[in-house]
Amino acid sequence: MSRIIPDPIATNATALPLETDVVVIGGGIVGVSTALSLAQRKVRVVLCEKGLIGAEQSARNWGWVRQMGRDAAEIPLSVESLRLWRELQPRFGIDTGFRETGITYLCRTDQEMNEYHEWIGSAKRFGIDTKMLGRAELPHYVPGVSSDFVGGMYTASDGRAEPLMAAPAIARAAQAAGAHIATRCAVRGIEREAGRVSGVVTEHGEIRCSSVVLAGGAWSRLFAGSFGVSLPQLKVLGSAARIAPVEGLTSMPVGGDHFAFRRRLDGGFTIAMRNTTLVPIVPDSFRLFSDFWSRLRQNRRELRLRIGKRFIDEWMMQRHWALDAISPFEQMRILDPAPSESTIRAGLAHLAQAFPAFAQARVLQTWGGLIDVTPDAVPIIGPLSTLPGFFIATGFSGHGFGLGPGAGQMMAQMVTNETQTVDPAPFRFERFNRFPAASLQAA
Repeated sequence: MSRIIPDPIATNATALPLETDVVVIGGGIVGVSTALSLAQRKVRVVLCEKGLIGAEQSARNWGWVRQMGRDAAEIPLSVESLRLWRELQPRFGIDTGFRETGITYLCRTDQEMNEYHEWIGSAKRFGIDTKMLGRAELPHYVPGVSSDFVGGMYTASDGRAEPLMAAPAIARAAQAAGAHIATRCAVRGIEREAGRVSGVVTEHGEIRCSSVVLAGGAWSRLFAGSFGVSLPQLKVLGSAARIAPVEGLTSMPVGGDHFAFRRRLDGGFTIAMRNTTLVPIVPDSFRLFSDFWSRLRQNRRELRLRIGKRFIDEWMMQRHWALDAISPFEQMRILDPAPSESTIRAGLAHLAQAFPAFAQARVLQTWGGLIDVTPDAVPIIGPLSTLPGFFIATGFSGHGFGLGPGAGQMMAQMVTNETQTVDPAPFRFERFNRFPAASLQAA
């Protein structure tokens, strides 16, 4: 394993403004997209990132940008987000690595074909160009595939981008538009006056503001819980690998029953094992058991429960702290979990069966990432009704990279009270019927 290091970006955490309009907490793909969308609207915005821009799951994901196969609630957001992915490079002169290559899901059985047919039928009203491929068509669309598959589902307008490049590139565009980006600048907590947000306290000082956007990914539950908000969010472990270039294969991302791969701009591939998720058992697993039980039961064949060092780490981690004291966000700047090497090996073995050209593939690097998930696998994007001025964008459940630009635009529209391009109702925090602790209600 080696550390994931995204493209560096010059920032200034020691010269923070004393006052701004909006503070964005978190420098992943959603946070930087929010900052860019706000700066485009001439809103004064400061983004605070405890570590480096895009260094956690935003740099560790598969790099897929897709509409295909999304939950019905996410389809409109994925369509809008893809539109924004296309615009980022020509509009702002940045390179996110985005390429419109198409994406294919392969099917081994007629049952899988039928399930995908049903998805196409339900998604037809959104105008997505998805179609089914028969066995005879597969070699044309997916060079190098074996004869083990009966067909597939293909969307020509979907694509891929480079996780190590995308968030830093968007952050640079936000800077150019006027946003202040501060790395190694953890936000310890929020301040309130007259029952609404009035500012934040960072490790480098206070910033007065009227709105705060929490886009903290896997850290969001800890941050919100520190002032009485219980986010129904857990973390799962994703593992992936980079392999050396292999000739004669498609340039589009492809997923099968137990494998996934994407060609990288450097000519190699990012690979992973699809439909297998490792779930670290931590203290929050018990606190949120009733929230996640239904999902655990529904997806029991795909989930692998594990208990290990993370249980102790999170058991020992502070859940509350004084705003003039060092916070957990300063004690651990970047989550860099060890990957599951056995999962990666199994994924590569399945991949080599499906694409014989991968049989001699050479693994160059492996990594792990902690993914923020909600009970229904749909993100929370919206205001916290009990604390005016506080907004949440988290729980993207492994979909945040592709949805990031759209989520950032949605959040900026919410903060500025604009008409929403995408219906925000499916993403409301209140759908979980959770209420803040009495301490927050009385604040």
